[in-house]
Amino acid sequence: MAEARSFTLAAQRLDLAQSTVSQHVKRLEALLGRTLFARNTHSVALTPDGDALLAFARQVLEAHERLERFFASSALRGRVRVGISEDFVLAGLQEVLAAFTRRHASVDLELTVGLSGRLYERFDAGELDVILAKRRRDDPRGRLAWREALVWIGRPGIHPDPAAPLPLLLYPPPSITRALALDALEKAGRSWRVACTSDSLSGLHAAAHAGLGVVPHAARLIPAGLAVLPTSRHLPDLSGVEFVVIAPAHLNNAGAALAEDLLRHGSAGW
Repeated sequence: MAEARSFTLAAQRLDLAQSTVSQHVKRLEALLGRTLFARNTHSVALTPDGDALLAFARQVLEAHERLERFFASSALRGRVRVGISEDFVLAGLQEVLAAFTRRHASVDLELTVGLSGRLYERFDAGELDVILAKRRRDDPRGRLAWREALVWIGRPGIHPDPAAPLPLLLYPPPSITRALALDALEKAGRSWRVACTSDSLSGLHAAAHAGLGVVPHAARLIPAGLAVLPTSRHLPDLSGVEFVVIAPAHLNNAGAALAEDLLRHGSAGW
């Protein structure tokens, strides 16, 4: 009524008879002891009391919709502390978490993004419930999400001088990618130096765009504007890594559902 400004239009929108709408309005006015609508032969308008009631009525409807969403959207409840490897911040992480929160609106997610090595440390300390990280050497825990090749990347056209130490752009210890890259260089007898250290992938990418050096990087997650560098005796082949989802056996249902989502999206490709 308040929006239609007509008993006839209100009845049509509600799929009710006009007399039924009139009766509802009369009952409401009688219940409140106030006149809510000023009527004449041409139009219907809200009275000051009607305006006041309209604001309350909209709040009641909004609360009712929130209540329905809360109980209908998901049977899952609780809090999940999830740790995600820094590698995925610029990949498909947003889509995975957005889809999960849409389906399970009553689950509170606490997201930590960081280096895989540090995520292991926090998981082992009981500070995280689920982690998606690179598998550590000699650590069999976790369900395999996918295997990934590591490659050297840098600014297109960069050609590191084979006679000079290789300029590296690296995460700080205990980075798993850093350890694999340094192992490969040591085995190849290739000298190196650290040209940039950054906790964030965006920092490493910025340094690579500036031409400061090369980055050991997951092949599937290469950003625009950077290119894979061909391996040679001066730029040795890097071993691959496994990305795993690690969660305890006693994890709550919400955490278990998130772990399954991460595994499913990982196997499908980020």
